[in-house]
Parts: sequence; C-alpha cells; structure tokens
Amino acid sequence: MSQTVDRALSILPLLAEGPADLGQVADRLGVHKSTALRLLRTLHEHGLVYRQSDQRYRLGARLFALAQEAMENLDVREIAHAHLVRLNETCGHTVHLAVYEENEVLYIDKVESRYPVRMYSRIGKPVAITVAAVAKLLLADLPEHERRALAEKLDYPMYTPRSTPHAAALLQELAKVREQGWATDLGGHEESINCVAAPIRGADGRVVAAMSVSAPNVVVTADELLTLLPLVRRTADAISGEYSGRTPAEPK
Repeated sequence: MSQTVDRALSILPLLAEGPADLGQVADRLGVHKSTALRLLRTLHEHGLVYRQSDQRYRLGARLFALAQEAMENLDVREIAHAHLVRLNETCGHTVHLAVYEENEVLYIDKVESRYPVRMYSRIGKPVAITVAAVAKLLLADLPEHERRALAEKLDYPMYTPRSTPHAAALLQELAKVREQGWATDLGGHEESINCVAAPIRGADGRVVAAMSVSAPNVVVTADELLTLLPLVRRTADAISGEYSGRTPAEPK
C-alpha cells in the first residue's frame, strides 16, 4: 500500500512540469502502463489530475483548491513559536513575531528576555509602524503603489532623534530594506532599545510575517546585537521553509 501511495504521489510533481501522456508517466514511475493508468484514474476520481482531450494528463483543479485552502488555514504563529523559543534560548533576548493587517503591524507572539530588563510590548498591540524593524519588512514587501499611498497618510511622531521624520525618509528606508532583506531599529522608537529583524515568506515568496530580536543598550550594544543577524535570518528562513512546505516540520 505504501508503495502504491508513493507512486501516486510521484505523479504530481511530474505533472507540475507540464502535461504528460500515459507512457511518460509509466516511464517516470518505472511501471507498466496498466499500473500507471490505475494510479491516474484514482487521482482523476479525486480531482487531483485531469485528462485533457489530447489524452495527456495535467494537475487537476481540486489540487489547487486544496492548496489554497491549506494556505488560508495555516497559522504562522503556531508554526513559528517553537523556532522563536529556540532562538530566545540561544540568545537570551526578547523575540517578537508580527504581521500586517488593515494598515497596522501587530505583534502576534512574544518570547520574553531572560534578562531583568523587560520590554513593554504586548501581543495584539500595534507596533510603531514608522520605525519598528518588523514593520519595515512588512511594508517593504507591499506593491510600490501601496507603499507610497500608505507612507503619505501615516503620521511621523519623533519618538527619538533617530525616528523616521517623514514619508520620503520612510520610502527610502523601505527601498533599502527591500533590497537587503532584513531591517533594524537602532533607537528609533526608544533610544535605549535596538532591534534586528528578518522576514518570513510564504510559498509565493511574499512576506507573511516578520520576526525580530530586541535588547536594551544596558544588556548589549547595537553592534553586539547586529552580530545576531545571521542567526535571526536562519531562524526566519527555517520558519519560512516550514510554513511554505519546503521543509518538513521538526518534532515538537
């Protein structure tokens, strides 16, 4: 039974390359045409493959519907949490996860620092959208016309002398973030707090969330925090891989 399932599933990536006839499927699987036909018929009955008028087979609409439904039901927080905890255990600093919803960037998960100095951020609370590192990553991934429209209507409070002062400065920063693939907030919201962040991407390459590591100057300097950037990016890549299905989930 497992061999049959394995063979049937092997047909799907073949057809993802383009339509194929019965002979091509049989050759790829290394089986007789009658065996390949039985597998194709079963997949066809479930809507996973479709037989065209030229007798070649392609991926079926049901497969795309299932993929879309699965993507819509993915919980990035559930997938990311174990990774965030491991990162926190490694570096000891506060770790955040954030998403963009209805013109706001919200924290949806947080793992507290092991140090006595704590941050006042809360799950469900909007972040300072013009300065936060996670916000820069999420806004940088928006289509250009959306980025510009949003930048023009935002307020630009000067939390510190390093805060983003106006729309032009924000757009310039977002262009830089978009190019380099990571972001920082070095005293832009609170002078004593620094932050490095990396994007979490879905199967289509779009940024679905952003994660960050934050720490106060009394614990580590900005330069010391920046040395954690490779670790933060590797963690974000691991979450992206699991979220998009490129890599299997690790046992929890």
